[in-house]
Amino acid sequence: MKVRFTIVFLVFISGFIFAQNSSEIGQKAPEINLSRADGSPFVLSSLKGKLVLIDFWATWCAPCVNEQPELKKLYDQFSEQVKNNTFEIVGVSLDRSKESWQKAIDRFAIDWIQISDLKFWKSPVAKAYGIEELPFNLIIDGNGTIIAKNLHDKELEEFLNKNLTQQ
Repeated sequence: MKVRFTIVFLVFISGFIFAQNSSEIGQKAPEINLSRADGSPFVLSSLKGKLVLIDFWATWCAPCVNEQPELKKLYDQFSEQVKNNTFEIVGVSLDRSKESWQKAIDRFAIDWIQISDLKFWKSPVAKAYGIEELPFNLIIDGNGTIIAKNLHDKELEEFLNKNLTQQ
């Protein structure tokens, strides 16, 4: 009995450690392969060469919803970099309801990539990134390496200004 408990405990701890370290700065971002809101497939690695802000959010998360107009301003501010294929935002929704998700996309006129599997916290992507709370974001470089995480408001804008004007 003691041996079985020890094995279960070690498996649990190793899974916890993996989840905690799967989105650390300097590591490769786990691949994401989900459907867009329109049903078309999306793969994160298709954005190789771009600076990418991955925004994990949900319509039931008030701080996430409040952040969408700010992300819209940043997307518009860096529209030239989007057109030049040097910057993109990917919104990963942890919603359950496609209707709620689509209404928010329409309401905020979100024109950056939106993806989800509508599996809420059970999404394999949320697990791969070790997401425990929302909002949560990461910025990856053109090689898919995580270079920043959980930047919001002015800190996010300053980071993007610094990194997108150097290109």
